[in-house]
Amino acid sequence: MTNVVTASPLSVPDEDGVDVAALGEVLLGQWAEVRLTARELAGRPELHKVEGLSHTEHRKRVFDQLGILVENNAVHRAFPTRLGGSNDPGGNVAGFEELVIADPSLQIKGGVQWGLFGSAVMHLGNQEHQDKWLPGIMSVEIPGCFAMTEIGHGSDVASIATTATYDSETQEFVINTPFRAAWKEYIGNAAVDGLAAVVFAQLITKGVNHGVHAFYVELRDPTTKKFLPGVQGLDDNIKGGLNGIDNGRLAFNSVRIPRTNLLNRYGDVAVDGTYSSPIASPGRRFFTMLGTLVQGRVSLNGAAVAASKVGLKIAIQYATERRQFNAASDTEEVVLLDYQRHQRRLLPLLATTYAAAFAHEELLVKFDDVFSGAHDTDEDRQDLETLAAALKSLTTWHALDTLQECREACGGAGFMVENRLTSLRADLDVYATFEGDNTVLLQLVAKRLLGDYSKEFRNLDFGVLARFFAGQAADLTINKTGLRQVAQFVADSGSAQKSAKALKDADTQNQMLADRVQTMVAEVAGAIREAAKLPKEKGAEVFNAHQNELIEAARAHAELLQWEAFTAALERVNDPGTKRVLTRLRDLFGLTLIEKHLDWYLMNGRISMQRARTLSPYINRILAKLRPHAVDLVDAFGYGPEHLRATIATGIERERQDEARDYYRELRASSHAPIDEKTLIQKAKAASKK
Repeated sequence: MTNVVTASPLSVPDEDGVDVAALGEVLLGQWAEVRLTARELAGRPELHKVEGLSHTEHRKRVFDQLGILVENNAVHRAFPTRLGGSNDPGGNVAGFEELVIADPSLQIKGGVQWGLFGSAVMHLGNQEHQDKWLPGIMSVEIPGCFAMTEIGHGSDVASIATTATYDSETQEFVINTPFRAAWKEYIGNAAVDGLAAVVFAQLITKGVNHGVHAFYVELRDPTTKKFLPGVQGLDDNIKGGLNGIDNGRLAFNSVRIPRTNLLNRYGDVAVDGTYSSPIASPGRRFFTMLGTLVQGRVSLNGAAVAASKVGLKIAIQYATERRQFNAASDTEEVVLLDYQRHQRRLLPLLATTYAAAFAHEELLVKFDDVFSGAHDTDEDRQDLETLAAALKSLTTWHALDTLQECREACGGAGFMVENRLTSLRADLDVYATFEGDNTVLLQLVAKRLLGDYSKEFRNLDFGVLARFFAGQAADLTINKTGLRQVAQFVADSGSAQKSAKALKDADTQNQMLADRVQTMVAEVAGAIREAAKLPKEKGAEVFNAHQNELIEAARAHAELLQWEAFTAALERVNDPGTKRVLTRLRDLFGLTLIEKHLDWYLMNGRISMQRARTLSPYINRILAKLRPHAVDLVDAFGYGPEHLRATIATGIERERQDEARDYYRELRASSHAPIDEKTLIQKAKAASKK
């Protein structure tokens, strides 16, 4: 089925159409049934955010909602079947991320309880740990915390200062917070609800620090809810968003726990204090432990996509109904989305959201492959870590940009809480910081890119290297002297039409996006090549001098991944009309990326002035062709009124506009209409000329 959109004089008719139902199935992906079940649950009023509650009321409501999720078996898919789960890591995340449309606080509260606290016990502990604690975690009988972040180190987990020192005489670990900056901070469930925590601390035994490990620590008396001896806590109180979560701070003063409370899958301490680990390298052990918790980044990526979809559905629906100004007619005002600038504001964000959605599906499949054991090598885990870091960064930033632009595009109506956009924007703000600050995550991606780049040349013989550097020199000659631009101009014969044809070619887009990544990585690699041979301080200076270029290279890499995912998804679309529309949407995504980085392409000789001048007008042509399908493209997201819960997306604006048009139409046809002063002036001028 296809929604009918009445074209105004400013829109461009199109012969293609969108099969909304079929496109919706493509977007649902591999875990379609799970997503639909989760959306049905998220549409229930008892799970919805109630605006205007105090933070204490909101916290209580969200905690009670966790019980509803348990009753509906909505959050246990990832856990072992012997404990009531279904060993379905991909399906678990696919369903969990849909909770953001009910209330982002509920999604994150559930993420703390089951995705962090529960997952840490499951993935870092042994079967005895799982059998002892997971049933209570799954039922919320044991609300818990994931106590990793410290106020003094943030994303630098390896440097956290909390210690867990083994006492062989009592066979206990002694947990200590040595100074104020070592307090655990921003910890969900810490302020009110948490009875226990997985605490990350430096494991010290026999005078040796074996690095960061995870420990199960009881925090409160289950009956009185008061902190146990040695445990301190503070309430973070009201935040910029997500006030349904009781974030707080934790500190420990000689808190003793049994030796067996060490979650010991990757490192254990014997009764006599002897340390052992299946992973000899401390660095590799640390990253392996953290890698088991990657699902937080995966789920945040998916939730950010879902929030972007909701925002765009609201804003685009409104933009097809709201009329403003009558530039094209003396009597009819123009629908907002018929204005080119409004299309520029919203449709590229729509294209990026589609790209992010398709890339997320690939990430989710990769995640499921690793955690189901289907493809679980060290390389698979490294690939998953890198992909999750790259996409989580871009997608959470994109969600914030999208919700802000949607808010502004809806004018004053967008600022009203009843229309969801301001509330969603505030709640998702911290997604750019959760599970790793986005900029720090992109630096992780950049280091992986550099590592892969260096591996390519590590074992090559002299002849191969000579050919590579000769090729580099040739490439430098072609690009820096403008020969590539000349070749493009000759190929285009100075024709804007040929330039546009070249730009819409998928191979051209792919080449330009990939070339940017490869060139940026190669340039940084060359610049810091000697850093490893320098003293540590000097090497750090060299690296720091190129940090911005590194992060931009990682961002370019993530953009390429999204473009490739979008292109691959086109092969899963069977309806010809839908495929043509989606291909234009993919082109819009790719070409707006090139337009965004046009300065780089020009400075590095990757595009001719002819093609650069053609780029913006061609994007405008794509926008005009996509305009008739805008509503279909957001309808394919599959969110109904119970998910949107925005007054301006209910059709009320169309009713208001129709009422106004009917009123003025009847007034003009009657004998009671007042005369416009401009009409009198024009008549007077005409009379004076006679």
